[in-house]
Order: sequence, then C-alpha cells, then structure tokens
Amino acid sequence: MLAVGTKAPDFLLSVTADQKVSLKELEGSKVILAFYPADWSPVCGDQLVLYNETLKYFRKHNAVLFGISVDGKWCHMAFSENRNLHFGLLSDFEPKGGTAMQYGVYDEELGECKRAIFVLDEKGIIQWNYLSPIGINPGADGILDALEKMDNNNNQ
Repeated sequence: MLAVGTKAPDFLLSVTADQKVSLKELEGSKVILAFYPADWSPVCGDQLVLYNETLKYFRKHNAVLFGISVDGKWCHMAFSENRNLHFGLLSDFEPKGGTAMQYGVYDEELGECKRAIFVLDEKGIIQWNYLSPIGINPGADGILDALEKMDNNNNQ
C-alpha cells in the first residue's frame, strides 16, 4: 500500500459509458479514493451508501470522492443507479486491477481490490490512508479527520 507522503499515481479510468477521469485533472481539489472489492456485495454497498450520505461533509472540505473497483463501467452504472449514488465509481477493469496494483491494493488471489482508502491533498500527495479488513465497513470518521487535519494545517 502506498505510504503517506507519496505522490499518488495518475490514472485514466471510466466513470460512465463514455467519460473517463484522470487524477491529473482533479489537481486543486482534495481527492478521496475508496477502493473496494465489488459492486453488489453487502459490505461494499453499505460503505458506499454511507459515503453518499456523507458527501456534503466531504464537499465542505473541497474534497471529491470516487469509488474504485474492478467491476466494469456498466456494472457500476447499474449499481450506482440502484443505490442512488451521487459520486463517481471508477472502473479499474482493463487491465484488470491496473490502478489498484499501482496503489498496492490489488488482491491477486481474489482478483479484486482490497478495501482501502486514500485521501490526497490538492497536489495529489497522499495525506492519509487506511487498509480495512475485507469484511468490515471502515466508515467515514478517518476520512473526515484527515480532511479536517489538512484544513487546519493549511490555516496555520
């Protein structure tokens, strides 16, 4: 898993059927990357719905959120619509897990992303990370604490 203080690797991943997002184009905003194993799994669904409910707090800190898994863009679109998510799900589908591998959070044995969170500053530097046990929803407290700490450091 990439360490705090590391420049996050850029990526170009599908966020809809015809749109892609790169990390480079997000410079100037704090970025939350939530890697998760799979759409439609119970823990992942709960985690992403919680983040959806917490979006307004993330946005108060000028932070954008993306979920990332190896599911395809069509699966993400159906899942996002089903759960009424208001943030992008990025498809790390081809090459499978390529971005998760760059971040050190791809599980080769299971063929899916580990449950990991990275909070990046406006320059794309990892300021906080967390690797959660696969069956446990990591919640949003750590993310919010990291964002608040970053804001406090900027105000000093």
